[in-house]
Parts: sequence; C-alpha cells; structure tokens
Amino acid sequence: MERIKVGVIGLGWFGEHHIDTLQALPLADVTAVCTRREERLKEIANKYNIKKTYTNYHELLADKDIDMVSIVTHVYDHMQPAIDAINAGKHVFLEKPMANNAEECDKILEALKNTDKFFMVGHVCRFDTAYALAKEEIDAGSIGKIISIHAKRNLAKWITESSLNKISALFGDGIHDFDLMLWYTGAKPKTVYAQTTSTRPEFKYDDVAWAFFRLDDGTFAVIENVWSLPDNAPFAIDAKMEIIGTDGIININNSGDYYSVLTKKGISYPQSTYWPKVHGMRRGYLKEEFDYFLKCISEGKKPTIITPQESRDVVYAMRMAEKSAKENRVIEF
Repeated sequence: MERIKVGVIGLGWFGEHHIDTLQALPLADVTAVCTRREERLKEIANKYNIKKTYTNYHELLADKDIDMVSIVTHVYDHMQPAIDAINAGKHVFLEKPMANNAEECDKILEALKNTDKFFMVGHVCRFDTAYALAKEEIDAGSIGKIISIHAKRNLAKWITESSLNKISALFGDGIHDFDLMLWYTGAKPKTVYAQTTSTRPEFKYDDVAWAFFRLDDGTFAVIENVWSLPDNAPFAIDAKMEIIGTDGIININNSGDYYSVLTKKGISYPQSTYWPKVHGMRRGYLKEEFDYFLKCISEGKKPTIITPQESRDVVYAMRMAEKSAKENRVIEF
C-alpha cells in the first residue's frame, strides 16, 4: 500500500486535530507542516515527529514529495492557499467554510477546471452517522416530501469567545446545518429572513442568530445558532434537528446526552463523536471524513459525498442570511 504524503497548512487547535487524525490513518503520511508562527511550528513538529517545517506555504507547495495538503487556516485565508495548492498539482482538503464569500469560492472553482487532482471541503456533518442515516431514509422516501426542517447548533460562551472576533455564530455553525438541509432536499434557497444579536458587544460578530429560509421546492428551513449558552452548560455542542415530511418525521439529537459524566462540578455530556481521542488516537467523524478522501485519492475516484459546488452554494446562502439580518429585510436569491 502506497502512503499519501500530506502537508498541513495552519496549526491552530483544529490544524493539530487534523495532524492527530491523519497520523492514525494507514493511508496518510504527514510529512510537512506550515504556520507563520515559528514557536508553534517547532512545538508541533517536535510533538508529532514531523521533519519538514515551513513558515511560508509556497515552499511547502513546492515540495514535490507532497501529494496532498490539508488547509486549516482562517476562513479569510482559504482562497489563495487553496488556489495555489490546486495550481501546484496537489490534492486539496480544505476546511469549511470553503472561502469567505461566493466570489472567492468561484475563483477556487475556476482553478479546479485546470487540474485532475481531487478537492474536497471538510463538511464533517455529512460523515456523522446520524445525519448520513437520515439522508438514506429521505432518499428512500421513508418520510415522503420534506415540509419543514429546524436545526439548532448552540455552544457555551467559553467555547466561542476565541472565535467571535473572527466569525459570526450564523456563518460559523449555521453553515453546517443549512448544508445538510440542502443535501437532504436537493433544493435551492429562494428567500431568507434572518435576525442576529449580540450578548457580548465587546466581540466583533453577533453570537445569537436565527435564519428562516424558504427553499424553491416549498420547504421551510429554520436555523438557530446561539453561541452564548451559560458557561456551565453540560453540552460541548447542543445540536438537534427535526425533519418533518408528508409521511414521517426524523429527529436527531446530537448533543451527546447518551454519554454523561457526573463529577463534583455537576453533570456533563462531553463531545464523543466528532474528534474524541481514545486509546491515544484520534477517532470519530473527522477520521471518517479523512479516511474517505484518502481512499478517493488512493483509488482514483472523485469525491461525491460533498462537491465543490455544494460547498460554494452554502457559503453564498449564509452570507445572504447575514445580509438579511444586517438590512432587516427578506432577501431573494
């Protein structure tokens, strides 16, 4: 079995999760890492025994030994590294959101026309067993025509305070659930009306958001994102979804309350599905996502679970929701 040599660009906490996860997969060989912060670069290289280190991602992309790159930079720094990696002839895994806006996404799509390498945006929820099983039930016609979908993905204040100067609750987490809604229905957004507010005005972006979409097949799609739950909230992620069809209903509770821990501090429901560490190795749906992409590369099969166009479309939809909230009006697509 020939291993795929991977370089990781961006070494924040989630970039480290990428390294940890990839190193647990037999198809991957993490050979290089890149960040502009030299101290962090040395820390990660030593911790994970990675010999090739770069402070300039262009130098990493010039390394002919590297087959694939995983880009885990801030969303404002997604477009150019992605385009440069595509043009350098690398397979590219790009963390969601695809880019900062639809125009930047379109530039990535244009670059993809000139490569035979594979590209995928990391919409990890499509690899979540509960959401993926719901997709199978919907495709099988088990609940008939979808009428309404309501989803929430809420987080505690302490989790979100490091993000709110970088991204809004609506764009940061709403993008997950609205992507699933478009995946389930196969429809396009027709209108959106959204409202946002902030419980912590010291941060740049709003931490509370609701968005109401009407899809072109008539489906109602409602998203709730509250990034200001009390710090003692027992959930790492309070995520639920209800899908109502003409012939049935699917309810998904992804808040992790099937696994609870009671201590002197109280009860908690630790995150145990997306990227838990078990037996010293990263597990969960992030691992499933990488395993899928690596197998696509190894077998020469184009990824289909999530397409670049779908990743672009949900970025556009969420930016339109933010525009609706800012202008306090219904936006037509």
